[in-house]
Amino acid sequence: MNKFLDIYLDLKHKIETFEYPTGSLLPSEKNLALQYEVSRETIRKALTLLLESGYIQKQQGKGSIVLDIRRFHFPVSGLTSFKEIQDAQNIKNKTIVVKNRVEPIPEFLAETFDLPRDTEVISLVRLRKISGEVIILDKDILLRDIVPYVPSEAAEHSLYEYLEEECNLNISYAKKEFVVEPVTREDRKLMNLKNDTHVVVVKSEVYLEDTRLFQYTESRHRLDRFKFVEFARRKHTLS
Repeated sequence: MNKFLDIYLDLKHKIETFEYPTGSLLPSEKNLALQYEVSRETIRKALTLLLESGYIQKQQGKGSIVLDIRRFHFPVSGLTSFKEIQDAQNIKNKTIVVKNRVEPIPEFLAETFDLPRDTEVISLVRLRKISGEVIILDKDILLRDIVPYVPSEAAEHSLYEYLEEECNLNISYAKKEFVVEPVTREDRKLMNLKNDTHVVVVKSEVYLEDTRLFQYTESRHRLDRFKFVEFARRKHTLS
């Protein structure tokens, strides 16, 4: 393994365990080079990885400032479950199922996707509790002709793991919309919003490999604890 990757992982661990707390400065490149007994170029490579991963911000004249890692990084284009994000970012949480029942399809979905009004769906509402606060409200609607039943235990653990491993569904792609909306009465009741007046809402239509729609989701996020990230590369064209 490359030495700079070892150093990146060590510094990442120290930030995650708050040995380097939010807002503090990492040691200078010179001091880190002495500490790890490597060249400054190796340290720069490790710091670049921390920068690209959202752990630090470089500021001219100051150095490397540790960022607030309590925020989840949600990939914009990826189709990733909450549990997979939580496991990857090593953030402890608790999922609470507050609703899991069969209902008629909501009218707006029937109209949007030209589905019969008597279509049955599973309506799931789950709370994501992190550091003692509910900061995500997930509202899932699953078509019952594809997903007949979801145990609450599976919804608490990992919905996609249940759908893929127990229901043998091939989940393929999603269409996502990101909007900022005023908080609702339901948001106030179920989330720890403090004085927030708006939430970030991620609306997703999720499809199977055979292009069938099977899930519609609204994931409502507290503004101060989340950021949505994407890696973008400029495509150069000949002129």
